[in-house]
Amino acid sequence: MEGNLFLSSSPHIRDDESISKIMWTVNIALLPALLGSLWFFGLRALWLAVASVIAALGTEALLEKLMKKPLTIYDGSAVITGLLLAFNLPAGVPLWMPIVGSAFAIGIGKQVFGGLGFNPLNPALLGRAFLMASWPVHMTTDWTPTRYGTMNGLDAVTKATPLKVYQLARQTLAAHQGVTPEQVCQAKATLASLPHAYRNLFFGNVSGSLGETSFLLLFVGALLLFAKGYIGWRIPLSFIGTVALGAWIFGGNRGPFTGDPLFHILAGGVALGAFFMATDMVTSPVTPKGKLSFGFGCGLITVLIRLVGGYPEGVSYSILLMNLVVPLLDRYTKPRRLGEVKG
Repeated sequence: MEGNLFLSSSPHIRDDESISKIMWTVNIALLPALLGSLWFFGLRALWLAVASVIAALGTEALLEKLMKKPLTIYDGSAVITGLLLAFNLPAGVPLWMPIVGSAFAIGIGKQVFGGLGFNPLNPALLGRAFLMASWPVHMTTDWTPTRYGTMNGLDAVTKATPLKVYQLARQTLAAHQGVTPEQVCQAKATLASLPHAYRNLFFGNVSGSLGETSFLLLFVGALLLFAKGYIGWRIPLSFIGTVALGAWIFGGNRGPFTGDPLFHILAGGVALGAFFMATDMVTSPVTPKGKLSFGFGCGLITVLIRLVGGYPEGVSYSILLMNLVVPLLDRYTKPRRLGEVKG
């Protein structure tokens, strides 16, 4: 008998994937949306993204040096955090905001828990939540129009984003006093005209956060992650599907099942959240049923905040809240082992 037999412990599956390869692939997948933000918002978008990424890298390097830990800034994870944080900011915010937000995201959202793989919350979204709580005026009013479109994708000239226009119209119709018949008619006309914004919402020619406006460019980037197997269909489909269903049932002004699901899918941060943030490997469930439940929860909370909450958008808060229940989802949706008898 020729040759030798070698025995080794499991696992016996070998793969050339690595953390660095996965992270840099995600960064590449974010490039279409980044280039789109440059086209729609100009060089201002580039400076905000660069400042955010440099702050994320610098904070990670500084903290790891202070804690005498191996330097990990080359694995691409801090770059993702910086880019996603910038993607969640209006184009008109001061340049110091992405710097402060990224420093908080890396320092408090990631390194305080032990670094990559140990953080329970998505760091970029935690940084955005910190900025929203600390400087809400900048985060809710520093919107800028795109080069070739109106703020909301409609012909009307207004300083409101698409979701804000939708929220204001619903609030007008829900008010029982202090509203004139003309305002009611205007609100109904606004809601009826939302389908005219589909094209601009799909391509990204509307005001909003830097990297969330173009459904097309985000989907193009997500296709790469689907092809590589880095994300699956369960979280994006259940997330987007729940938003569409909830908006259709409860989001109309003429009773149940009169809402506009397509508007709610295309507007705001649903695409960015469903494809790139809810699918984060560290902060999302690992079980198939857990992923479906996670996406459903994200979609449900998003719809609740959009329809009855104080903010017009709820994607970031929905993902952060669902991050907190991931351990429970993994525990109670764990597949039964072969031959296991339910006790």
